[in-house]
Amino acid sequence: MRKRLMAIGLALVVAGGVTAPARAATLAENNEAMFALMQKARGVSAAEIGRIRKIFAGSAWIGQGNPAITRHPMTPAEAQAKLPQNAYSYYRNARFERICGEPYMAPLYDPATQKPEDAKVCADMFEYPNVPLAYPVTWVTAREAAELCWAEGKRMGDAHEWEGAAAGALLEPDYRFDLGSHGAMRSWHNAKWGAQKNWTYGPQWQRGICAQNSSKSSGCNGGSWTGCGSNTYPVGSFPNCKSALGVYDLEGNAAEHMNLPLAPDQMASRSSTKLGVTEMKGSWFIWDKIRAHEEWARWRAPYWHGSRVLSTASHRNYHLGFRCFKDVR
Repeated sequence: MRKRLMAIGLALVVAGGVTAPARAATLAENNEAMFALMQKARGVSAAEIGRIRKIFAGSAWIGQGNPAITRHPMTPAEAQAKLPQNAYSYYRNARFERICGEPYMAPLYDPATQKPEDAKVCADMFEYPNVPLAYPVTWVTAREAAELCWAEGKRMGDAHEWEGAAAGALLEPDYRFDLGSHGAMRSWHNAKWGAQKNWTYGPQWQRGICAQNSSKSSGCNGGSWTGCGSNTYPVGSFPNCKSALGVYDLEGNAAEHMNLPLAPDQMASRSSTKLGVTEMKGSWFIWDKIRAHEEWARWRAPYWHGSRVLSTASHRNYHLGFRCFKDVR
């Protein structure tokens, strides 16, 4: 059975992308195909895949959406046709790989004072599974996201790191822990950056740049597994949806779990395994049609579905995924 599923995964590779199998696959089969792509495209080890598989096995939902109702607006083959060459090659960056130690990661730094080699952290270029033209993983809790990053020797990112990746400059942390509450910290932060709004692609919000023109399922009733499809695009489908630091799909496609520390010892970037509270970052796949809330690169959201990151009851839904970060020195 395992050999057959691995064969399915490898057979899905088409010119650097993936095409749908002849019949609708189950969630478990889709996940096994995705694991095979992670090994092929990124060199994820068998031991790492073993740890990842155990985390997936603990959930009835984690994957690229409920296959019974998910209707992706673009296939990987269609996304590949938009690119000038094989997607796996197109998105490789030898300089970044030397810095980050593996493919499809981008170094985060401040271009005003630093160069890429000065980076101390890298971010996945794409939403998990961080394979070009794969669909992003959704229905994952913040705790599971953190565990999946740890399974590869990576970690969840802090809010300021995600914001730096999106804004094109990683700056020093500016958390006002002394203010004593999430709401006060958020208000101070958004007031500080509100006059300097920008998006990954520039200073004005635009339609058609990112993976934001999909639609909710007609039966989506607020967030149920049976009613809401993860109608996402293949990651990297919109090459211009890229920050100045080379990170893709920070807007559109899946919104993303992030760690918001409320105290210094909750910062993932300081090797904390405590972690703080959940922060949902970025817009998601309906944004060209429905701008559901305010959103820009350094914007911090209200405490929606909030919990500690490592709570077993942390939030999951059909349009919420994540990406991993990695300390490099």
